[in-house]
Amino acid sequence: MNHPFLDLAPLSASRFAAIEDRVARLLGTGQDVVIMQGEALLPLEGAIRGTAGPGTTALNVITGPYGQTFGDWLRDCGATVIDLAVPFHTAVTADQIRSAFAEHPEIDFVSLVHAEAATGNTNPVAEIGEIVRAHGALFYLDAVASIGAEPVLPDAWGVDLCVIGAQKAMGGPAGVSAVSVSERAWARMAANPRAPRRSYLSLLDWKQRWIDGGRKALLHAPAQLEMLALEACVERIEADGLDAVMARHRAAALSARAGAVALGGGLEPYVHDVADAAPVATTLRVPAGVVASEVVGRALAIDAALPLAAGGGALAKEMIRVNHYGVDATVGAVRGCVAALGAALAEAGLKVDVEGALRAVEDAWR
Repeated sequence: MNHPFLDLAPLSASRFAAIEDRVARLLGTGQDVVIMQGEALLPLEGAIRGTAGPGTTALNVITGPYGQTFGDWLRDCGATVIDLAVPFHTAVTADQIRSAFAEHPEIDFVSLVHAEAATGNTNPVAEIGEIVRAHGALFYLDAVASIGAEPVLPDAWGVDLCVIGAQKAMGGPAGVSAVSVSERAWARMAANPRAPRRSYLSLLDWKQRWIDGGRKALLHAPAQLEMLALEACVERIEADGLDAVMARHRAAALSARAGAVALGGGLEPYVHDVADAAPVATTLRVPAGVVASEVVGRALAIDAALPLAAGGGALAKEMIRVNHYGVDATVGAVRGCVAALGAALAEAGLKVDVEGALRAVEDAWR
């Protein structure tokens, strides 16, 4: 019995390398790009463990749950960690980064999430990169959610370790990810006796056995289906044009925000300033006395395919996420979410204007 997902010809090293090159072009980078065979947590953790150690003083910016995770990894590596936490309804500012360096000039590593899909904010990486570069610190960036939804420019921004995943705005698979690595980051890893070696977490293994070997022989059998899916999603972005894909995500975010405001019922944007709002997902705050997870449950009972979710952990009580990324960065998906949320809030006894909200969605999309 033949099946399109099975019995495929082996993925060659040259094909693997060609996919890496396309991802590098998507990032506009001349740095080495390593595709890793796992979800983005693999390179995210591998990059920290490769470059941080007891001699590291890290500024860890927390604008959502992933920043908290990075701080845990850094401490586990033996680094001295200075957490800069800002409220999840806003973004970190360049002035806050500048002040942290002024107070702690010994900082030599900065970890930051670009767009937080979990909280709906996005951070000004270009401005922050200038400050980090001026102080000579290594710059680590989680761009998993932002790639495909807004510009991600590691070379222009001075990012030394830029991790991306395909499963959000790129509209691709979750089981494969990539990281661009600067020469400074490679040097930091090579000098770090605690950097993972002969390990699935090891970026140095890819450097020494894959890149330095001329990309002729893979470290292990590639995740073939995921690699082919990654290639397909990059092809789709190339065909549509990256600018068009990013514009579609921005339109979805503006439409979702406008629709929520017009809907009423006490629903309001969770991220206060539109300039701080991520184009990959729009987060909404429910009114007092209403439980967000219950509203989402009623909305999904209308249409289980809608890209709606409650916030994670304690945020499940107060936050709704409209995940308008990838194939759901469409006016139809936003309309469906707004209409279903309106019906769910009305069921809870709140006064809403669904027709007005849908008009606002259409007007904002244009």
